[in-house]
Amino acid sequence: MELKEVAAKYEAYLIEQRRWFHQHPEYSEQEFESCKHIRAELDKMGVEWRPCGLETGTLATIQGGKPGKTMLLRADMDALRIQEETGLEYASVNDGLSHACGHDCHMAMLLTTVQVLKDMKEELCGTVRFAFQPSEEIGTGGKSMVAGGAMDGVDGCFGVHVWADVPSGKVSVEAGPRMAACDMFKIYVTGKSCHGAQPHQGVDPVVVCSQLVNALQVIVSREIDPNQPAVVTVGQISAGTSWNIVPEGGFLQGTTRCFDTGVRKQLEDAVKRMVKSVGETYRAEIQVEWTPIVAPVVNTPEMSALASEAAKKVLGPDSLYLYEKTNGGEDMSCYMEKATGALAFLGVGCEACGAIWPQHNSKFQVDESALIGGVKLCAQVVMDFNAQ
Repeated sequence: MELKEVAAKYEAYLIEQRRWFHQHPEYSEQEFESCKHIRAELDKMGVEWRPCGLETGTLATIQGGKPGKTMLLRADMDALRIQEETGLEYASVNDGLSHACGHDCHMAMLLTTVQVLKDMKEELCGTVRFAFQPSEEIGTGGKSMVAGGAMDGVDGCFGVHVWADVPSGKVSVEAGPRMAACDMFKIYVTGKSCHGAQPHQGVDPVVVCSQLVNALQVIVSREIDPNQPAVVTVGQISAGTSWNIVPEGGFLQGTTRCFDTGVRKQLEDAVKRMVKSVGETYRAEIQVEWTPIVAPVVNTPEMSALASEAAKKVLGPDSLYLYEKTNGGEDMSCYMEKATGALAFLGVGCEACGAIWPQHNSKFQVDESALIGGVKLCAQVVMDFNAQ
């Protein structure tokens, strides 16, 4: 049975599923209707599944007709708190929420891959697990699935992320760092309130917050090896309630990004040290909360090579596209810490069909015709992994 022929049977199903998910976006850890829909579809197929991780996580399994290794395919489920402005007839019906990162595509592609591999079950070697994972955007879903046993006994893992900056139908799956480690920090500044006309009687947290923003920028430019990409961003700052009052406190929060575990620890240490020294200098009390979100996504050479060859088989010899790593974070890394793995960027950018907007934009769209390529790629990777 030819993979391309089997996949072609389900192309309409793929688009139907993608549009349903697109129309019904749900925020992280609240993907209840998406979860219900996925489980109902799996039941229709007669595919076994079990809850895994967070309440909305689902782990499905197909046992091939021949012995072999165990492979996990993963799709994330959550949407973003962005009001959709695409004008699509199947646009979000949930106010203030939209699938502006493409997770609707991921769920639909994985469900369709289940259909394809189920049809090819007797030819399939080994076991395939399908992780329908909630809460990627806030970094809690992948950890929960792994803790729930999704990777127990798994030999390899693979995921596909639709990507607006890659041309439609192309695939980027280079070895090495692909997406950044992401951590979050919160800084609480306690000063001493006083009249704005008598600042010497207080400790001004506004000044402290301002100094912190500037001080933190020096970390990357003067403490991190220039050959190691790194980012420190303060995304929120607040202090004060009136024009003539030195307030009691202030607050900042932000993120760090990098691709190296050593640099990741260096950034944490430097932020905490810098914050402490600024607080002492300006006589303010400061507390730092550091929250690790996700490790970097680093494609292993063996899985990258396997996926590259699979892409050429099912999408054509010219389907590979070189794309630079990105500072965005992705909790696919949780699975890849347990077994060899790779995350592929599937191109969905297409000017002719209006797919010209970046991820996390209110007008984000995809070239739907490229999605069947993601299905074929996942299925081929599974088959080639067990042929090794």
